Amino acid sequence: MEVSQTSPLLTVLEDHQYEVDRKVEKRLIGGWKSAIYIIGVEAAERFAYHGLSGNLIMYLTTVLNESTVSTAKNVNIWTGVSTLLPLLGAVIADSYLGRYRTILISSLIYLLGLSLLTTSAAMVIPLQFRELLVFISLYMVGMGQGGHKPCAEAFGVDQFDDDSEKGRKAKNSFFNWWYFAVCSGGSVGMLIASYIQDNVGWAIGFGILTSAMVVALFLFIFGSNTYTHLVPSGQSPLTQVAKVIVAAARKWHLPSRKNNKDESRCAPMAKEVTPGANQFKFLDKAAIVDDLDAPCCQNSWSLCTQAQVEEAKQIMRLFPIWSCCLMLGVVSAQPTTFFTKQSSTMDRKISSTFEASAASLIVVRSLTTVAFVPIYDWILVPTTRRLTGIPSGLTILQRIGIGILLTVISMVVAGLVEMRRVGIAREYAPFDHPNATIPMSFWWLLPQYIIVGLSDIFTMVGLHQFFYDQMPDGMRSIGAAAYLSIFGIGNFLSSIIISLVQVVRPEWLTNDLNSSHLGYFYWLLAGLSVLCLGFYICAAKCFVYRQTCYGLP
Repeated sequence: MEVSQTSPLLTVLEDHQYEVDRKVEKRLIGGWKSAIYIIGVEAAERFAYHGLSGNLIMYLTTVLNESTVSTAKNVNIWTGVSTLLPLLGAVIADSYLGRYRTILISSLIYLLGLSLLTTSAAMVIPLQFRELLVFISLYMVGMGQGGHKPCAEAFGVDQFDDDSEKGRKAKNSFFNWWYFAVCSGGSVGMLIASYIQDNVGWAIGFGILTSAMVVALFLFIFGSNTYTHLVPSGQSPLTQVAKVIVAAARKWHLPSRKNNKDESRCAPMAKEVTPGANQFKFLDKAAIVDDLDAPCCQNSWSLCTQAQVEEAKQIMRLFPIWSCCLMLGVVSAQPTTFFTKQSSTMDRKISSTFEASAASLIVVRSLTTVAFVPIYDWILVPTTRRLTGIPSGLTILQRIGIGILLTVISMVVAGLVEMRRVGIAREYAPFDHPNATIPMSFWWLLPQYIIVGLSDIFTMVGLHQFFYDQMPDGMRSIGAAAYLSIFGIGNFLSSIIISLVQVVRPEWLTNDLNSSHLGYFYWLLAGLSVLCLGFYICAAKCFVYRQTCYGLP
């Protein structure tokens, strides 16, 4: 009888594989342990932010006695600043402080702002001094979000390893739970905080938001020993792009040719396949070696590598898509401003003893997104996949385009509902009582909230994925901030449009919504969105996806 013997080499390989699997499993468990803390932090932070922003227009109009139009502009500007500051926060985190320290410092600023806001609401002080404290605290919250928002999600992704299949699957699962935390935390915050603010007191309502941020900070610090940290690069990625532009401008007079011998030494080629190399060819001059560069090849503001040029081109290709999506930010600003003011004039009784807050329907937007994501994944994607042959059913740009179309529909529907609301108001509510509740249920506003929520499924997720995938590898955090900046600029544009309407058609937007023509304003936004959709289709047709040696993203 032959006795089988195990090969010593096979035994060594099996032992090695066992050790590798054990390390992967250990890293995965540790990654999820860290991620749970970070997900909890995000849920608490979203509770605080949406609990504040969702009902802010009511606080400014009822407590600070601001006009409806002025308040809408102030809320838009604050939201715009809050969603533009992540660009700065991402650069600081990726280049200098690191994500952990950026989140920690920004959370402390965030908490200080909410504490000051709570104190201002609780104190008996002159109105002008209260207004000053409110806006100081609001912009401190905006500064806190500027560091927190672009770093928290990226820091959560950092906890998982890309080198293993299990690590990549865990990352995908993390994004799902992250999005769930964002929607659930924000929804609960809007429901609870807005009700307490309207029915119990603003100081207590703001105090609850401050407590939520205390919980967020405690969770983040409590998990410190479990986190994986990536070392910041020490230089700003945006500076590298600026160097390419400066170097290309300096050599604008040179012919479009390359000295391959010199460039192989001074400006190595990019590792990635770049199918859009023929776009923005003027930037190629940044990699041309001229007489001043040849002796040393050390002036980075004069001579750039071909890899840096290709990264700059990738970013330049994103700009047309980014600019065509700005109306998404304008439409996104309406639920927390004019939608809420519409609701405040309508019958909000749920029962004989309970009346919902004016801002409560904002939660429908998030709930719609959460409810329809499974429908999108399980029904729409398989159906469109059979028609298009694309694994994801739709390309990223097609998905975003559908979302823009839905925003057009939402504004048309909002205009129609507003026309009916004004008609009823003028029939039943006397003009000398502009604050009178009209006999029209606030459930009439439900369709416009639902359609905006459906739009978010296509645009929010699509834009997030688009800027993450199409950004150079070293600028992924900045890509997330670029996605947020669409809504920041959109809020500024909303304020500008409101100001222009006040000049050209002042009767459209007045303090008394019952005598205004808000519906015309919504239809104006619908028309501008159609115009942007047309430009977007042209930009999407010309867009060249980033491609690596592994194929399209």
